[in-house]
Amino acid sequence: MASINYDKMSVKELTDHIARAQKALNAAKDRERSELKHKIASLAENAGFSVGELFGARGRGKAVAVKFMNPDNRSETWTGRGRKPNWLVAKLSKGAKITDFTV
Repeated sequence: MASINYDKMSVKELTDHIARAQKALNAAKDRERSELKHKIASLAENAGFSVGELFGARGRGKAVAVKFMNPDNRSETWTGRGRKPNWLVAKLSKGAKITDFTV
């Protein structure tokens, strides 16, 4: 491997060099991550388990029940989590009470 003299490089050359090195680092991490996943899956399979059994299967959480519904458009709902939807904010600003929209 050739020695690189950073002191004689311009700012553009250094920036390009850093970008190429970061890209190579990301590719190496992805490659090692993939290899490790295959090794773990192989070890688990040889022991008679699946990776999901050992580490818990990933998936979506439980569905949350709808708590509020727009009476003008029943497809617009809100579970009460996160930001209030625009339709609810607009109705509340016009003087409606949130209890008017409970399901």
